[in-house]
Amino acid sequence: MKKLKPGCEQKGCFLCKLCLPEWIPAIEANKKTFHYKRGDLIFTEGEEVKGIYFVFSGTVKIHKKWGKEKELILRFAKGGDIIGHRGLGAELHYPISGTALEPTTVCFIDLAFFKTTITVNNDFTIQLLMFYAEELQRSEKKMSNLAHMQVKGRIAYSLLSLKNKFGTMADGSIDILLSRQDLASYAGTTYETVFRILNEFVQDSTIRVTNKNIQVLNEAQLFALTTDQDL
Repeated sequence: MKKLKPGCEQKGCFLCKLCLPEWIPAIEANKKTFHYKRGDLIFTEGEEVKGIYFVFSGTVKIHKKWGKEKELILRFAKGGDIIGHRGLGAELHYPISGTALEPTTVCFIDLAFFKTTITVNNDFTIQLLMFYAEELQRSEKKMSNLAHMQVKGRIAYSLLSLKNKFGTMADGSIDILLSRQDLASYAGTTYETVFRILNEFVQDSTIRVTNKNIQVLNEAQLFALTTDQDL
């Protein structure tokens, strides 16, 4: 982790775009900006919560322990997204971890200033409540998928979710580079299963794979495998 000089501007940031214009100087005065290398932990499951993070640039995976040696990726965050908020509550310990998937810059504000921000900025508070509600729905859907959806459907669902979240590059590939292990952790399965099913998708022309790039060629086919689950 490397601390950077303040002064970055992120008008697409979940915090900045929803706060009162006159509150922005207070954010600039109170935030800290950090840079993480690929693979660096931003916060760790069980660690005491001291503040909230907002992604300025890069990509972060939010994950938790799943068994003794496995992890389950709950979601991914990109520029403008809030992370670390799941640690808020009575115990103030993170129930999840956040890891940079590429060189990533985040803005950090401590809990005291975060609480003041919530008190002063009504629009931000309302949208934060809506965000919590939507994230709870996504988490419940993910748990339901793990319990009831066949693994092929979960992998299809994961690919469609990633495309929906990150969009596509000029060549049509999903705009995030994931290892097969991370894709497996996101779908709640094993590396070997992801490798086999991706090959099946390639053979029936549902997707195209080039190194770590995945291009969806037949979205309708993937969607059919999810048994009409909402993204």
